[in-house]
Amino acid sequence: MALIKLPGKSYNTDAVNPFVNNVFDNLFNDSFITDRLVTRVPAVNITESPESFSIELAAPGLQKSDFKINVDKNVMSISVEKQEEKVEDGKTYSKKEFSYTSFSRSFTLPEVVDYSNIDASYENGVLAITIGKKEEAKIAKRQIEVK
Repeated sequence: MALIKLPGKSYNTDAVNPFVNNVFDNLFNDSFITDRLVTRVPAVNITESPESFSIELAAPGLQKSDFKINVDKNVMSISVEKQEEKVEDGKTYSKKEFSYTSFSRSFTLPEVVDYSNIDASYENGVLAITIGKKEEAKIAKRQIEVK
């Protein structure tokens, strides 16, 4: 079996077929394509204290009314769907982009969650959700005496 080394970037492959190379370079380097390939899911911080769980979701540029938080059995889903269209009269556009923000994050909640004690607030671009624990799940701290 013979091994054949294919030309890499260091070789001049434009001499073979410059049109094909330019098309593929433009296709994969186009900002329109690369912007859509990047996942747009907000970053999340999850912390736990003896009394509750805390979820912080970074979502700047939104409003409180944009968020939908649903709890179904032991799964909490946070979703946003926002469409913004800017129309300016009297101008002819050669390219026009619409702003469309949409994402959904789901979290499986543990059995110790008190479903009646879930609060959410949105401030400075961060959605903060506090999920309380059941009373029996809270760990009581105490000193154990050695005998």
